[in-house]
Amino acid sequence: MKKFIKFLCVIMAVAMTVSLASCGGSDEDTITMATNANFPPYEYKEGDNFKGIDVEIATEIAKKLGKKLEIADVEFGSIIGGVQSGKYDMGMAGMTVTDERKKSVNFSTTYATGIQSVIVKSGSKVKSVDDIAKMVKDGGKIGVQQDTTGDIYASDTPDNGGYGEDNVVRYKNGADAVQALVTDKVGCVIIDNEPAKSFVKANKGLEILNTEFTVEDYAIAIAKDNNDLLKDINKALDELKKDGTIDKIVAKYIPSK
Repeated sequence: MKKFIKFLCVIMAVAMTVSLASCGGSDEDTITMATNANFPPYEYKEGDNFKGIDVEIATEIAKKLGKKLEIADVEFGSIIGGVQSGKYDMGMAGMTVTDERKKSVNFSTTYATGIQSVIVKSGSKVKSVDDIAKMVKDGGKIGVQQDTTGDIYASDTPDNGGYGEDNVVRYKNGADAVQALVTDKVGCVIIDNEPAKSFVKANKGLEILNTEFTVEDYAIAIAKDNNDLLKDINKALDELKKDGTIDKIVAKYIPSK
């Protein structure tokens, strides 16, 4: 009998271990945000610390939910899959709501508006968005951060307003795409406007075209089977909008002119 009880206890212990190991995501006291910390001013790192608009908004959301925020810095292209599988609770990385992404995850209400801009070298023949097609026709390439909205739009077919995948060069992050522009490997870079400003400021001889490539909404990605979290996050965002917290955070990083 004693041997049987001991055996039973071992089985129960193993079962509990397996159960805990398979939970994924965060525990009840934390909420995990997947991001790509190479996207100033929305998310970036200073030393070991995460900074940016998304980081501060996520911190305020976590407070509303009574949880501690944990941040996972991953490649942008792996965020949706990680959220979908339950590895991360939410994805927040200046992420645009698109029909394709909505097939995999749900999105919160919009918390910010982004603009896709075009970076070129000063003196470039590309003076407007309309000139990109001619640059491509002449053999020039477009640099983008892989899996971002800039990539999605630029890689689309000409019939849908894009330039075709063969004319787009994908980089793991915006900084690499901009460096490719500096070294003449691409003729322009399509990227979100605020990061574009930071990259132009850090690299002499670059400028942003005055015309917008496209305008988009930013939202938080959440797993389709996590409706309770979606509801809680939307409630938190609504409160943060109404009390002016989000406006203050955005103004801190993007001062009005």
